[in-house]
Amino acid sequence: MQTILFRLGPFSISLFGTFIALGIAAGFYILNLEAKREQLDQDEVFNLALYSIVAAIIGARLYYLLVFNPAYYLKNPSEIIMIQQGGLSIQGGLIGAILVAWFYVKKKKLNFWKLADAFAPAIILGQAIGRIGCDVFGVAMKKAYPWGVKIGQQILHPAQAYEIILNYILFAILWNLRDKVKYHGQLFLWYIIGFSINRGIVEFFRSNPLVFKPFTVAHLTSLVIVLVAGIIMSLIKDKIKNRPIEAKAISLKVKLRDNLIILVATAFSLLTYYSFY
Repeated sequence: MQTILFRLGPFSISLFGTFIALGIAAGFYILNLEAKREQLDQDEVFNLALYSIVAAIIGARLYYLLVFNPAYYLKNPSEIIMIQQGGLSIQGGLIGAILVAWFYVKKKKLNFWKLADAFAPAIILGQAIGRIGCDVFGVAMKKAYPWGVKIGQQILHPAQAYEIILNYILFAILWNLRDKVKYHGQLFLWYIIGFSINRGIVEFFRSNPLVFKPFTVAHLTSLVIVLVAGIIMSLIKDKIKNRPIEAKAISLKVKLRDNLIILVATAFSLLTYYSFY
């Protein structure tokens, strides 16, 4: 059940929806900065972002239906489109967005990997912020640690907080390394691998369908994504080894300023999360 912030007549504004919107807005801001830095066509970047968001929502829903709870939706087909009740898989969303982005850039004859690098920091920042309003908590704590969240009569692992922290860390890594890439696609593939590892860690504190204990379907998906990303990374490196790129250097002063902002944003996000739960 989604936490409702307020209602406007027949419409309700949920906590999760609000932070998803804020995450998208923050992602667009970061994407715009990177598009300017890399001198990308901003109209094409904006169009690709919009198509990718729609594809991510559809992919997230379809993956959840097919992998996490197919039996329920076979019995209740009318609820397939009821995404406001929850039931979205971030991994499915990522797969859906990548597929649509690939076809879009091929049609427009754009450089997929250069665009992907610009998108990578924006995506993970949006994910970090979006998790603030998520109400899918972790499993019950065996011992009541002070950072636990009391829901009903149980103290649960704050799985959202764990993922917020890990995603901000990954954002900081990508943001600091974006001027260190040796080839187009490197930053995006680091993101793919890093986020899959993040999700794999958090999954140990959540309850999802098991493949074999203690590994869930999300663990299996993360493993497949990491393997595919590793293969692609190897192929790209071999293909461009004789024509590496030189990324535009970013000053130490700017990096220190940005890292301070990221640290403050992480703390503020956690405070916001705990203010609601």
